[in-house]
Amino acid sequence: MELLYINYPSWIHPEILPGIPFLGLLRWYGLMYVFAFGFAYVALKKQFAEGALESPGRSTSEDDLASFIATGIIFLLLGARIFSTLVYDTSGKYFEKPWLIFWPFDESGRWTGLQGMSYHGGAIGGTLGMWVWCKIHKRPYLQWTDAMCTAIPLGYTFGRIGNFLNGELYGRITKMPWGMTFPDAERFSPSIEWVQKFAADIGMKIEQNALVNLPRHPSQLYESFFEGLVLFAILWLLRKKKPFDGFLSGLYLALYGAFRFVLEYFRMPDSDLGFRISSDPAASISQNTSLLNISTGQILCALMILAGTGIIVGAGIWTKRKRAQA
Repeated sequence: MELLYINYPSWIHPEILPGIPFLGLLRWYGLMYVFAFGFAYVALKKQFAEGALESPGRSTSEDDLASFIATGIIFLLLGARIFSTLVYDTSGKYFEKPWLIFWPFDESGRWTGLQGMSYHGGAIGGTLGMWVWCKIHKRPYLQWTDAMCTAIPLGYTFGRIGNFLNGELYGRITKMPWGMTFPDAERFSPSIEWVQKFAADIGMKIEQNALVNLPRHPSQLYESFFEGLVLFAILWLLRKKKPFDGFLSGLYLALYGAFRFVLEYFRMPDSDLGFRISSDPAASISQNTSLLNISTGQILCALMILAGTGIIVGAGIWTKRKRAQA
């Protein structure tokens, strides 16, 4: 019988050059961050060249551009790491030993890097960083965040590819032919009836003495496409047609929240958090049994949709009043 799933490529490793002293510390995920920030800067510089960051009575230089994005990146990384360790980690160790939040070694002294970064925390941190920069340099905040929000999604594409190369943040089990068996995914007992039927439907042979690794949605790639490429294309095409400052910022938040909310149904929630809202307390997080099973990420995305909509409405009303007074 033809296999209706894909095995995760054995040649993919989190390290770029595994097994080589010192160079083995270099990871694809970190390199993807470099690509992400690099492409975001290119997109922001393009808008700078188009005059999107000019304001009356104040000129803008490339040094301003570099300073702005650097401040945003620093705050983004801080927010992403702090939010990940204090909100998504349920062990409590980071509250007891907060210095471990930025400690890149495990208890044995082995280099692990800073594993665990939260998008929502990064969004909060980056937003705060841009506000601080605009406040210090006396620039119109919404005008600059519009440009930045237009540039961000393209970089986000690389972040999710990095997750895929790490074999992490995979999805729930699926019978789709592009479903993939991730090495570190939860395995199931072959004695469970539904597991036997699931394996038979996809042509997977199971051994009675070995746990079964069922294929899952490569949700990292779904997110890379929709939250990255598609969202970038929409905002990039609208960048010269925005009706007022703040429109693109609000649209970014609302559309990202909407895309991510839907894709969370394919992505597996954190095992230690499970579903925050559920129609069935016994529901497995590895399966999508009900649209009423809501994850932490979906709650945060709902808040993003509300915030984005609020920014568009609020900025629109403020701009209308300002123009009426002119």
